[in-house]
Amino acid sequence: MSAPDTRGYRPGHPWYYLLGGEVLPPKVIRLEARLAEYKGYRQEEILSAARRPEPQRTRLLNKIRDEVSQSLKANISRYREVARELHAYRNAHAGEPILNCSEAVHTAMSLKYAHIYNDFGHLELLDSLPQQIDLFDLL
Repeated sequence: MSAPDTRGYRPGHPWYYLLGGEVLPPKVIRLEARLAEYKGYRQEEILSAARRPEPQRTRLLNKIRDEVSQSLKANISRYREVARELHAYRNAHAGEPILNCSEAVHTAMSLKYAHIYNDFGHLELLDSLPQQIDLFDLL
């Protein structure tokens, strides 16, 4: 079986799924974000927090990391639900001609992909920041 022709659409676009594009596992989405060196839409907020003096720096960065981790967990859970819905949709419409517009399930898949991609971008940026050196480590 050959790969579907997604006509250049990427997983962040509903037509990618309409045209039979693969549901990517979260590990692959993380790798894509890493390879693209994507930092997420919260990049300025994260970098601003990283420039703060201690202990505000650590407190803010930990708060952001917790928010992103919770968001990622919820987004992956919903992504799996929507992937099951997409699978059911594809089974129900197997053999039918491809429509000229995407359905809600295709849009939901593309949005969840984008949310997960953003969350991983945020985590990659947070992980790339230098850790604060404790003064006792210098002794």
